[in-house]
Amino acid sequence: MFLGIDLGTSAVKALLADMDQAVVATASVPLATSRPRPDWSEQSPQDWWAAVGEVVARLRRAAPDAMAQVQGVGLSGQMHGLVLLDAEGAVLRPAILWNDSRAADEAAQLASDHPDLADLAGVAHSTSFWPAKLLWLAHHQPEILGRTRHMMLPKDYLRWRMTGRYQTDGCDAGGTALLDVSRRDWSAPIIEVCNVDRAVLPEIVEGSQAASLLAPEIAAAWGISTARVVVAGGGGDSATGAIGIGAIADGDAYISLGTSAQLFVTTDRYRPAVEAGVQSFAHALPDRWFQAGAVLNGASALAWATRLFGEADPAALLAEAEARPAGPGRLLFLPYLTGERCPHNDPYARGVLFGLTPASSRAEIVQAVLEGVACSLADALACLARAGTVIEEAAIVGGGARSLFWTRIIADVVGLPIVRYAGSETGPAFGAARLARLAVTGEPTEQVCGKPPVLDRTLPDPARHAAYGVALSRFRSLYGALRSEFRN
Repeated sequence: MFLGIDLGTSAVKALLADMDQAVVATASVPLATSRPRPDWSEQSPQDWWAAVGEVVARLRRAAPDAMAQVQGVGLSGQMHGLVLLDAEGAVLRPAILWNDSRAADEAAQLASDHPDLADLAGVAHSTSFWPAKLLWLAHHQPEILGRTRHMMLPKDYLRWRMTGRYQTDGCDAGGTALLDVSRRDWSAPIIEVCNVDRAVLPEIVEGSQAASLLAPEIAAAWGISTARVVVAGGGGDSATGAIGIGAIADGDAYISLGTSAQLFVTTDRYRPAVEAGVQSFAHALPDRWFQAGAVLNGASALAWATRLFGEADPAALLAEAEARPAGPGRLLFLPYLTGERCPHNDPYARGVLFGLTPASSRAEIVQAVLEGVACSLADALACLARAGTVIEEAAIVGGGARSLFWTRIIADVVGLPIVRYAGSETGPAFGAARLARLAVTGEPTEQVCGKPPVLDRTLPDPARHAAYGVALSRFRSLYGALRSEFRN
């Protein structure tokens, strides 16, 4: 039995999978994000650990015999977050998350002074990544940095609590932008620019590696009776989501539609394309990498609209929007609620709803939100095309993928067949469980990480795709017209 734990932005999710890759039990506990100041986005690492305790307790109640037989644990997590610990392992401040944009000035300064580092790291300088965050801390909270003895990523804080080891995997390490991605090792030039002592950085392991062992007291508290429980290296949620749906071969592509969104493509070598707006990272499997057109606002935009209209969940809103005629609506929505990465790398960008009239309904607004996120994914596809990456079909995973209606809109906007797999909602947690199995058994990757059964395949409608081409042009023009205004 294998336990996969995914530390997302909105929730901690976990599942138990058996040797037949059947999911025996699942559990989820929501997380809160703090925004104490404009542009800040933080979470408490202690809250993460408490949520892990709760999801494990729920799994144990649901399937106690299966929980007792766990042989391996795999970890997945939100990428780019920065956790700082002191010499005793105490958390020094709330974690600064991937969608925190406080370090805009520092990111701009890095881009101006050190453009040569981008190809090493595989990404353009951005507020999402550690260099800008670390320079912000040096400017504003130097006493915190002075007491820091360990820097880690969100999921690796869980690993430390579970094993006492300071480790990360190549994918998540790449998400710091301190990694020499081609070598899958910390980059001395980038570390020097950030004034970081390499000793504070975690050991890098492969995602499918048996990296450490679950502490006996944790195993006992979780109801695991197996004498030796392996903890795999794991991966950032981009890579574990790919592993969960078998996107492990060169050219395999998928759309992740969670809190953020991205278009992900596995590659068999490191192919940086920073100038095209593409991010390039190590995969969570050896000798594999990936490219991504990453956008900051995915299903979170729909969650915003759901809160705006006072609904408990988006189902009613989606049904109202789906009842409208198919094809582009009259409203435009720029979904940049927390800034944007691909293609703009603009932390100042904000959400815009354009074209309202007295007759505008909430169904039209929701449709515009769905179309706005789809247009962002079309921008990501265009960036990958500029990098020379050809995509013929993409899977879709994440909470937003539960909506076939939204899936149809995305297919029509981006012009690609979109595949939904059975069980894809388990996403990164299932990929983490697969990594745990590889770490325990040493089986060939391809034997474990196959593609699940196809649930449905949505083909783009040619007429609607052409109509959305016009809408996409207006979408891009609207951002161009407002770009300078976002900075005022």
